[in-house]
Amino acid sequence: MLAGIGLALVLAVAAAPPTATVAAAARGGGVECPIGQNDCNIWDDDPGTPGGGGGNPGGGGGNDGPAGKCQWGGKVIPCYDAILGWFNNDNGCYYKLEQPQRPGTPEGKQWYQVTCEGGDLGTLHPELRDAPPPGYGTPPDPEELARRALASISLLPPRAAVAPRKSKGPGLVGLPVWMWASPGDDYFGPLTASASDRGLTVTITARVDRIVWDMDNGKQVECDGPGTPYAADGPQAGGPSPDCGYHSGYTRADTYQVSATTFWNVHWVGGDQSGDIPQTRTSGTVQIEIDELQVVTR
Repeated sequence: MLAGIGLALVLAVAAAPPTATVAAAARGGGVECPIGQNDCNIWDDDPGTPGGGGGNPGGGGGNDGPAGKCQWGGKVIPCYDAILGWFNNDNGCYYKLEQPQRPGTPEGKQWYQVTCEGGDLGTLHPELRDAPPPGYGTPPDPEELARRALASISLLPPRAAVAPRKSKGPGLVGLPVWMWASPGDDYFGPLTASASDRGLTVTITARVDRIVWDMDNGKQVECDGPGTPYAADGPQAGGPSPDCGYHSGYTRADTYQVSATTFWNVHWVGGDQSGDIPQTRTSGTVQIEIDELQVVTR
């Protein structure tokens, strides 16, 4: 009788195929993007730690912050602008040589148009100098171009789905949980883009290295790919996922908020150099309700 009850409960869970859902806002992932904005951490190199427990799986640690050479107000900005000229990190101003020079310019000196406050056009003023300022005339920074290319594409957060799913019915303590995310280039890559400046072109290729699921109980599950969608009438219904699942299941009854974080690597090549820019994208949450197995005896 117990075997029959257990089988019936397993089939009841299997009969509720979940569908993908996306919550209104992402959580974790290094930088929290505003709702509807996926790429706010293009200039942030720290992939962070998804969720609240278990550390940073897979060894994908961060670094000390933005690697760009030119910064203002804590943000990386272009070292060269076609309108403003070259940026001077010492005073936060762009310098552009006046063409033509003013009549009566002293020998050995040159007039520059200076735009300060990191490029605020409201601070434009002329300046007579004996020599170009620091950073003037430097060649394009390949990594800066890589970040420009990255800004031209969108790395979408994963569309997380689970089985069982609370809106379709509860699961049971100790039974396996399936997790999967919508496949596709925008969600897992590869995506390519290029950016050019003053004769230098840098090309990037972005792809997901891994996806980490936060199970909301201090546990995380790392998967290599998007996983397999659950099918109630499939040959593996009621069993563990073949490629992305929480096989041991939850140990106590509760409602859990499950989310997924994709860890992207953006590899760039250009100017006889290459490098990598880590990125993360985090889904909204999907609820799982887990109940205890109830046995009726006579």
